[in-house]
Amino acid sequence: MSQIAKKKGTVDLTQGNLLKQLILFTLPIIATGVLQLLFNTADLIIVKSASETASGAVSATHALNNLVINLIMGISIGAGVLTARYFGANDKQGLYEVVHTSFPTAFFGGLIFGTIGFILARPLLELFNTPANMIDQSTTYIRIIMCGVPFNVVYNFGASILRSVGNARKPLLYLTIAGVTNVFLNMFFVFVCNLDVEGVAIATITSQLLSSILVVRELTKVDGPHKLHLKEMKIYPKQLGKMVYTGLPAGVQGAMFSISNIIIQSSVNSFGDLVVTANGAAHNIEGYVYTCMNSFHQAAVAFVGQHMGAKKYKRILNICLTCVACVVTVGLVLGSGAYLLGEPLLRLLINKNVVDNAIEFGLLRLSIIGTTYCFCGFMDVMCGVLRGMGKSTEPMIMTILSVCGIRILWIYTVFAQNHTLETLYLSYPISWAICVVVQVVFFIFTYSAMMKKIKKQNTPLVPTEEIKQ
Repeated sequence: MSQIAKKKGTVDLTQGNLLKQLILFTLPIIATGVLQLLFNTADLIIVKSASETASGAVSATHALNNLVINLIMGISIGAGVLTARYFGANDKQGLYEVVHTSFPTAFFGGLIFGTIGFILARPLLELFNTPANMIDQSTTYIRIIMCGVPFNVVYNFGASILRSVGNARKPLLYLTIAGVTNVFLNMFFVFVCNLDVEGVAIATITSQLLSSILVVRELTKVDGPHKLHLKEMKIYPKQLGKMVYTGLPAGVQGAMFSISNIIIQSSVNSFGDLVVTANGAAHNIEGYVYTCMNSFHQAAVAFVGQHMGAKKYKRILNICLTCVACVVTVGLVLGSGAYLLGEPLLRLLINKNVVDNAIEFGLLRLSIIGTTYCFCGFMDVMCGVLRGMGKSTEPMIMTILSVCGIRILWIYTVFAQNHTLETLYLSYPISWAICVVVQVVFFIFTYSAMMKKIKKQNTPLVPTEEIKQ
């Protein structure tokens, strides 16, 4: 085990039984994501009592919120990949520079994108056909949320760094503290102060501020080369360039996902506020499935990144196969379960005055998207593996063309001819399946070429696409 890995709060992911290491690594990430969603669900349960349109107004902002923050959040993936790479290679100086570049990048990047989102909130919501009886509430909610983007981004950068050195427990702890705070603040602002969506939004950004403070505090107290010294924070151009090179394609990919989802949300909006409310509630339920699957994407990035840094290339194929097997199993079980339990779950999230009329629309989404969600997990794991190997641009191009392109084409052709929710929702599993096929073929060629070159030279080889040291 390397000298870095001996430090408290870090784990060398290149050692030991792979499946056991993977499970131990992903469980805290799953718990973190599930807790975060439980708190988001609590938001909807609380805010639905404020008015019939409140929960729908909040749900209508999800795609826009994701669009605003995805680009800067993508760079956090770059920070995580570099952290894992330097950790695996025992490169203390590189690790120091990445950590101290990450936080000013996160804060000022979040500030810039949050400001843009605040200014453009209402024009974009109008462009996306947000129902007229919801748009005022949606605008109020999203503008307040945009004020918390810097805190949200700082937390995610810090959590990405901690996970990349094998510490997935502390982000879980801090999110739990922030989430509990969020729920109590929700109840206070909505039930005591009689606020509507603005109360939920204020509670959310306050909890995000708390989580960002906690994760920064943790990194200032750790004993290791990833320790953060607040007075020494500065942007190292070389490391920022690597972070952007590695992470920006992921951000662009996420932004394109958001754009395609906004187009879909706009199509959903055309069916009226009842469908918007049901769609948002079903999307919230699906979020639990996605966050469990996404933990294996994060694991793939960290595991492959550390192995690349340690030059243990042969184990990468096993990492890929193990992550895929786990994510497909989780996706099938939880996705099918979400559909089977859909009716009682939807009743928790939809205002009682409209729930009976909205149930069928929510169940329709769960029957098509929830039961096929494993393809999305498969796709994300392959992206994580390729990014961990240093392939940043290729997964972006494949995903944009195979997923976003297919969805947009589908909406303006097939859906335009058959204007039904069933047709609209089918664009999800079809685009996921196509992307998976393309990714698997690319990974086979890339991995085979890498191993052949290593065998030919009979020396450890860093692939040409890997970030230059």
